[in-house]
Amino acid sequence: MSNKAVILGANYYIGLSTIRCLGVMGVEVAAVDYSYEGSYAFESKYCKEKLIGPHYKKQPKEFLQFLIDYASKQTLKPVLIPCADPYVEFVDEYLYELREYYLIPQNQQGIYTNLMDKEKLHALAVKNSVKVPETVYVSDEDYLDKVDKQIGYPCIVKPTDSPSFVSVFRRKMFKVNSKEELLEAVRKVHEKKLEVIVQRIIPGFDDHMYTFDAYLNQDSKVTNWMTCQKFRQYPINFGASVYTGQKYVQELYDIGAKFLENVGFKGFAEIEFKKDAVTGDFYLIEVNVRITNLNSLLYKAGINMPYLTYSELIGKPQPHFELKKDTGLVFWYAYEDFFAVRGYLKTKQLKLSQVIKSYFKPKAYAIWDYSDPKPFFAFSKSISKKLTKKIFR
Repeated sequence: MSNKAVILGANYYIGLSTIRCLGVMGVEVAAVDYSYEGSYAFESKYCKEKLIGPHYKKQPKEFLQFLIDYASKQTLKPVLIPCADPYVEFVDEYLYELREYYLIPQNQQGIYTNLMDKEKLHALAVKNSVKVPETVYVSDEDYLDKVDKQIGYPCIVKPTDSPSFVSVFRRKMFKVNSKEELLEAVRKVHEKKLEVIVQRIIPGFDDHMYTFDAYLNQDSKVTNWMTCQKFRQYPINFGASVYTGQKYVQELYDIGAKFLENVGFKGFAEIEFKKDAVTGDFYLIEVNVRITNLNSLLYKAGINMPYLTYSELIGKPQPHFELKKDTGLVFWYAYEDFFAVRGYLKTKQLKLSQVIKSYFKPKAYAIWDYSDPKPFFAFSKSISKKLTKKIFR
């Protein structure tokens, strides 16, 4: 008899890769979502239980009770792993109630959401002497003057609460090129009762984006880590990874490990940095406090982050490991990379020859796995339905 793992989120490839990383190690996995529709991770051969519960946002109290009821029926406490930002927010809000029934890396309420909140993250970075892009708060009466004098145009308008912003606008931020566009962007977000900050755009193409991916034990010490370099993202320039390579950069560890340890983080975290094309300095952009988009790459490169989490929480911590060499491996989310490539070519940020050359690297796929193919076919079927509806509409 061993502890189960309960994965929150089955309708995206982060949940899928987490299920696979645990299942391949013999862990019994139960996946949770609010609908069967689009939840292609349910089709993985490693998913032993498919659980449909109340919606985490529309019915949070009912969802909490649903999770408690499930855990109460288990002989041993399950390990709970949220695989999307809204689920992380939910776990943080009900952390103390959930810890009565589940094993969860974090034991202090607020750390997850403080790192997800851009305004609070900025303050933590400044406090720990980590460079962040120059920022102006829209709540300041003279914020327009500050933007003119301290940042300039173009600049970006970023939400303090990313999950809520993305759910409304289907993008991570707004890029504005003038005072008029800034005012319009602020009007839109305030209309939806959301808050934003304004930041300077750090110069450099998308390949100046890097990540520090780390696991911190229950003593808040980094035990396993690697670093990566983005090559393409979608939406282009200000989006999520669709084509990213493992790349050893010691400086990212020097900055990132100290920061995460100082804030008392436990479990998996990914810090996104951008390297200033002019100065070479690394600026902290955001922190992901759930399993990363690049999880299949981390696994293929030698670090199984979900299993590290599971093992430590059940009292069987794994050996420490740090990847201090380049493997040449890349993460590829082919579906969104198609749209990204189209955007890069249209804006002349990349040449077709550069794109074609990039495809000859060894890959860790977002969805495809020859030993577990059903999720890929389920995903393809779902996409085909959406395209068909769009065409006939």
